[in-house]
Parts: sequence; C-alpha cells; structure tokens
Amino acid sequence: MADDYYDLLKVPRTATADEIKKAYRKKALKYHPDKNPGDPDAEKRFKDISEAYEVLGDEKKRQTYDRYGKDAFAGGAAGPQHSGGFSSMEEALRTFMGAFGGGGMGGGDAFESYFGGGGGGGNAKTHRQGASKRVNLTISFEEAAKGVDKELAITNYVTCSTCQGRGAASSQGVKKCTRCKGAGQVYEQRGFFSMSMACPDCHGEGQVISDPCTACRGQGVVKEKQHVKVHIPAGIDSGMRLKMSGYGDAGMGGGPAGDLYVFVTVEPHEVFEREGNDILLDLPITFTEAALGSKKEVPSLFSNGSRITIPEGTQNGKVFRVRGEGFPNVHGQGKGDLLVRIFVETPTKLTDQQKQLLQEFSNSASLSNQPKQQGFLDKIKGLFS
Repeated sequence: MADDYYDLLKVPRTATADEIKKAYRKKALKYHPDKNPGDPDAEKRFKDISEAYEVLGDEKKRQTYDRYGKDAFAGGAAGPQHSGGFSSMEEALRTFMGAFGGGGMGGGDAFESYFGGGGGGGNAKTHRQGASKRVNLTISFEEAAKGVDKELAITNYVTCSTCQGRGAASSQGVKKCTRCKGAGQVYEQRGFFSMSMACPDCHGEGQVISDPCTACRGQGVVKEKQHVKVHIPAGIDSGMRLKMSGYGDAGMGGGPAGDLYVFVTVEPHEVFEREGNDILLDLPITFTEAALGSKKEVPSLFSNGSRITIPEGTQNGKVFRVRGEGFPNVHGQGKGDLLVRIFVETPTKLTDQQKQLLQEFSNSASLSNQPKQQGFLDKIKGLFS
C-alpha cells in the first residue's frame, strides 16, 4: 500500500471534499471487483483506495490524519487498520456505497443515477418522435435569385386512420405487458450492479397488442404518398437546407412527427456566376472599344438591363460595379451587386489590310501610352545586364 492517502487518490493535500470524492469515485469504478473478476491486484487496489477515502472523506479523520498520519488509526476504532487496510471486502464496498449516495439499489437513488440507471414503475409507453426525412431539390439560378414555390412528392409514415395509431383493432386489444408490468424496463443483477434494459417482450413500450389492426398490422402507422409545397426564399445557395417542422414520419405513441429537411442545389448559369451575394458577369469588348471607350448594355436578372460607361484606355480585367443588381441576402439583409468584368478580346482572323493598319499603329505607338509594359521592362532590365 502507498505511504500516503493523498497519493493513493492522486489529489493534492489542499483538495476540497468534492475533489476527493470525485477522485475516489473515478478510481473505485476502475478497480471495482465486479469489473475485474478474479484479479487480486485490482481487489487490493480497491480496498486501498477505499481505506484512503474512508479517512480523507471524513473531515475529523482527515484532520487527525493530516496531523499524525496513519499511525493515529493503527489498532483503534476510529478507522481502518493500518497494518492491513480494510479487513474485508464488505468494508470497502460499504465505503463505495457511501461515496455514491448510500442506500440500496432501487431506482432513483444517487448511486443508480450516477451509473445512468433508474426507471420507475407505471405505464412506460414511449412517446417517440417520428423519423426526420431528407429530400434533394435542384433549382435554377434564376429561381435561387428570385425565390420560388415548389411541390415535392414524398412518401411518409402517417398515423393509421383505421386504429388512430393504437396499432390494435380496438382499445381492448392493448394490454399491459405482464413481464415488466407496464414499466417498459426490466432489471438484471450482475454481481454488485443492477442493470436496466428494455423489456424484450414489449420492446420498451410497456404494453403489448393482442388484437392487431389489419390495416397497419399493429404498427400504428402506414405508408402514404404526399405532396408538400415548399417555399424557396430568394437568395438561397447550393448546400443550404430548409427545415419543415412536422413533415417527417408520424410519431409513435402520440409523439410528435419528425421533420423534413430540403437540401438545395442551384444549377450553374450560362452567363452569370455567383460570388457570395454578388453576381459576376464577364463582358467581352473589342480592342477598339477598350482603347477609345464606349457604352455597353449589360443584362440583369432583376431588370431590363443596365448601361455602363467604359472609359478610354480600359484594361483587361477591369471590374465595374452595378449596385443592387446581385442576389438578395437569404436572411433579408440587403442585396449584392452585379460585377461586370471586362474581357478585351484579341481578334483571331485579320485581313491583310487590317494587319497593315495595326502595324502602322504599332510603329507610331510609344511606351508612354503603355505604362504597364514600360514598368515591366524597367523591372526586368537588370536580369539581362
């Protein structure tokens, strides 16, 4: 056995009573003989830590121990014998029970609550919520931008109209389970522990059906195809989901229905792209339009279009912003913009005359009119020296 009770429980000498109890509970559960059958080392460890808690868990004994050590309890009646610890497993188990609230193994005491057991008598028929369902819905880019109403065809379990969900042909066809006496749970003694489990006869319902309904075969629910209308709000995006409460399967035993989750996918558009709540449009223009400037009509999802002015010398990749022509925020907090990105298109098939004119233009052009090219040449000048 360890020389010091505090070391046994792995707590500092300044530990509070709650910290000592918590440490003991954790170790006692680990070394309990029912969890370590036939292991003498675990049994001795269980006795040792129970002895330590018997002293440190009592304020007066702890004060005596802190002052005089274990010798204060040797051979006396104030605590366990120092020479061999607890003289029997019964003493250690008594300390164990005290640390978990004492009392017997009946439902509701502190010990059983700690182990997650419990459960009382009475009719334990469960009121379970029905299963939730998932559907995938694909909508167009325009529908996502403006919102749309859709109709979905789904197959759900609904409450049987013949037996009103009882599962029995009549109210007399529902009997209390004789095995669990309506509790829905049975208990099994495994050594020191009392374990609860769902009653195998009634499957935890607390009742059995002796005269099942012919329409639902005793299930209380039947499959039925339904048409459900769902509103898709403006601004929704791919990957978002909508929750429709109560549109899932019917509940059991009077429980609430499950929910329907609609997962949305938005189809890509041929012209527009989405960036958050903004809409991106690539606008191709000619070299002449970029050099001399021009006015362009751009399409919009929400109006007849907008007119933008392209100033002289506009460079490829320049972005113009049209306010308020983007996606509405799905939560109703404003709208995005239309971003028009300029793409200066280089002609691919030139006539001899066009080539000659461009060559004349090139010969007459100076780098002062091409600041980006001039800057690039200045930066790389040192690489070739």
